[in-house]
Amino acid sequence: MIKINLITVGKLKEKYWRDAVAEYSKRLSAFCKLEIIELNESKLPDDPSDKQKLSALEAEAKAILPYIEIKSSFTFAMCIEGKQMTSEELSKKLDLCGANGFSTINFIIGSSFGIADSIKKRSDAQLSMSELTFPHQLARVMLIEQIYRAFQISANTRYHK
Repeated sequence: MIKINLITVGKLKEKYWRDAVAEYSKRLSAFCKLEIIELNESKLPDDPSDKQKLSALEAEAKAILPYIEIKSSFTFAMCIEGKQMTSEELSKKLDLCGANGFSTINFIIGSSFGIADSIKKRSDAQLSMSELTFPHQLARVMLIEQIYRAFQISANTRYHK
């Protein structure tokens, strides 16, 4: 069974977001081994300088790196400049990862300032949900739902219809 790591910077604070993620986590258990890894967000002042933001992103990158250095893993960095995919394309990509021998697929959601360039360069693909901006908590729910939808598409179920 393939393993999906959802690596996130920051924690879900509101119960309704946690409940939504818990529901999709439960549904995904039929298709994959899901691990949600919540890393601490760097503390920054209210109006951080560019240097402070870069420093925070690099600190977060150091925390992310051990999770994506697994040899048989494929890593998606979720970022605005990434490629947009349809649900069907994501499903095919996940299938291809499994067919190509990747036992682990990582999805990284950075902090509100994004993901360090070093992590984006280390990733196998950059993925964007939309050109729209979403709260990070909602983005996590949307991503986990899309991962579930991708498995449902592969299983040819009615969920996607």
